[in-house]
Amino acid sequence: MAAQLTAGLTAKVQLTVGDADTAQALGSGDVPVLATPRVVALVEAATVAATARALESGQTTVGVRVELEHRSATPIGRQVTAEALLAKVDGRRLFFEVTVRDGETVAAEGKVERVLVDRHRFLEKAMQP
Repeated sequence: MAAQLTAGLTAKVQLTVGDADTAQALGSGDVPVLATPRVVALVEAATVAATARALESGQTTVGVRVELEHRSATPIGRQVTAEALLAKVDGRRLFFEVTVRDGETVAAEGKVERVLVDRHRFLEKAMQP
């Protein structure tokens, strides 16, 4: 397993906040603003996108840790952009710095750790009783 993963890889993912993305819809609160679980999914998507082109066939990454500070509310209809930077590679462990912006406002920021795995072996192990 020798993917060409090096620090410095980046990706951005955008989302226009809709009804299904709110705290009300996801059960993480009772207000119609971008839900923290949706922010987590968005930064995870950005980390996946950052490494996608550098992985070899049969490889994938899986999330193992998320540290996120959700700083400001984003209402329905606004567009947010999540950006991931691969800050460090330690063997199979990948450490990302992530930021979510609502225009010029930093809506959330934090860190995500993922691990490089062989897709087939990972799924085989996950499906064992």
